[in-house]
Amino acid sequence: MQTEFQQLAQAIADRRAILFVGAGVSMSVGLPSWQKLIEHLTSELDLDLNAVVTRETSYQALAEYYRLRTGSIGPLRSWMDRNWAVSAEQVKHSEIHRLVVELDFPIIYTTNYDRNLEMAFEIHGRDFVKITNAKDIAGATSDRTQIIKYHGDFDDDASLVLAETDYFDRLSFDSPLDVKFRADALGRPVLFIGYSMSDLNIRLLLHGLWKTWQASGYEQDRPKSYVFTHVLNPVQEAVLGKWGIETLTEEAERPDKALIAFLSRLRDSLKHDTKPSEPAAVARVESLVAATQGQSISPGREEQLSIPRRELE
Repeated sequence: MQTEFQQLAQAIADRRAILFVGAGVSMSVGLPSWQKLIEHLTSELDLDLNAVVTRETSYQALAEYYRLRTGSIGPLRSWMDRNWAVSAEQVKHSEIHRLVVELDFPIIYTTNYDRNLEMAFEIHGRDFVKITNAKDIAGATSDRTQIIKYHGDFDDDASLVLAETDYFDRLSFDSPLDVKFRADALGRPVLFIGYSMSDLNIRLLLHGLWKTWQASGYEQDRPKSYVFTHVLNPVQEAVLGKWGIETLTEEAERPDKALIAFLSRLRDSLKHDTKPSEPAAVARVESLVAATQGQSISPGREEQLSIPRRELE
């Protein structure tokens, strides 16, 4: 019987798995934390940081107040766009972003506003289509990796889910992107990386997906989903397990190193555990790794790259 890790690797090999990318991935290349945003908001609004910011005060509430005071989220978005940007060189040398590209997920969701994922695909020569709204969904094709900006994109102020009202409006999970995610996730395993499982928005998303399957009467047929975490928490593990989410981890001193080790192990399983009877599958894995590392593909291999299926032991 396959382990949870092997089942996930098999789904990635079959190009059935969805990747869901959180803030931890962007912070690994130097983007600031939400605390930096809170500090900027209090400064811009001339508020006393110590007096205003308590455990009950979120950056979403401060962003809501900012919009009430200024009449628009635009100036804040512009500041974030300038200050939450990293160079192409930083992304180029990011092991995490390189591994994400190499793993060749057909669909990637992210709640990050930045362009780091798109930049990684461009740097490593891989085609993608960015989706931020219903118009993008209508024009998307399945021959390129879809990068869905689940909480919006800096290129489109109206798409941003940043202030408290924006989050509340999304709690019904009936926006075009929510409908797309439910349709995608109902038939595919989902791997979450870069998230804290204390993130209420992600927990609501996972719970909603579980409820959909529970109401269908076919809960036992639901594809497994997975969340990677640096430190195992038995409470979170038990609750997520009830919702059909397997918790995976990797030993390392730092969260970014743990994620690199985990993604590397997934990538290596695709390279080394592929059956010899599937030369086209081997060629595809080798070519994806070679492409992201700037290597050439040997003659005679290129025509095999259109075959998507890779079988694991």
